[in-house]
Amino acid sequence: MRVLVTGGAGFIGSHICRRLLEDDHEVLSVDNYFTGSRQNIQDLLSNPRFEAMRHDVTFPLYVEVDRIFNFACPASPIHYQRDPVQTTKTSVHGAINMLGLAKRTGARILQASTSEVYGDPECHPQTEGYWGRVNPIGIRSCYDEGKRCAETLFFDYSRQHALDIKVVRIFNTYGPGMQLHDGRVISNFIVQALRGEDITIYGDGRQTRSFCFVSDLVEGVIAMMDSPVDLPGPVNLGNPAECSITEIAETIIGLCGSTSKLTYMPLPEDDPRQRQPDISLARERLHWQPRVALEDGLRETIGYFRGVLGLR
Repeated sequence: MRVLVTGGAGFIGSHICRRLLEDDHEVLSVDNYFTGSRQNIQDLLSNPRFEAMRHDVTFPLYVEVDRIFNFACPASPIHYQRDPVQTTKTSVHGAINMLGLAKRTGARILQASTSEVYGDPECHPQTEGYWGRVNPIGIRSCYDEGKRCAETLFFDYSRQHALDIKVVRIFNTYGPGMQLHDGRVISNFIVQALRGEDITIYGDGRQTRSFCFVSDLVEGVIAMMDSPVDLPGPVNLGNPAECSITEIAETIIGLCGSTSKLTYMPLPEDDPRQRQPDISLARERLHWQPRVALEDGLRETIGYFRGVLGLR
């Protein structure tokens, strides 16, 4: 098949492109490189079945494809808060444009939604039936509400135009290909530990997250795209193994052999206290669950950042 991946030069998008090429598909990566990097797909450019196009999904796209993975949107707070209006436009206008493309071509389309649609949850762990607790006017709202609106558009297009849609809600994901300064927990902690700097923890460190290695996440996304038509989603994809921010920092310090100390800063506005996916639906319908243990994934990610920092 000819497959379009928007945000194809981003962290997860580039891994999706690589996985699709392994399955002998033709892959078109579309990215405006706002947060994506051409370096992420450098090894793919010589593949005759791969094409990279610079394009902003807030403008219509006219190509012929069989499937669409819509991953275009800044995903870390430091990036999506840099231009919050553009972030909302990317989620909303981007969804409208990609859904219009799917309608015209008859393509199956998958939306990369996010655990952020649950906000600071009162339900723990989070199931797909939980409607969320999101601040609609906060500094994170451009991303949270943009993704919620994109989900609305996907299901309305499905009902109104009989579109073949898939929606996944992605929880914290990490692995090789993350950016040095994207403001995410894992990348921040690893870079600080490798440099011997203090590890910056926001809040008291007792807030929890669940971290999924990128190869596991990609397999879940592919399984969802290939799933029967009666499973539009949303489906949670993530690792249900929950740990505190302090625990993950201490684990990274140990794996890096670092002498870094922990320092504490005020918690940012609307930062969720808990985040853990209920993946019962993914287990039952996709026969999917994460396989990479946290320490194994961290070792591989630390090795990647050692290379990026020139510490090998």
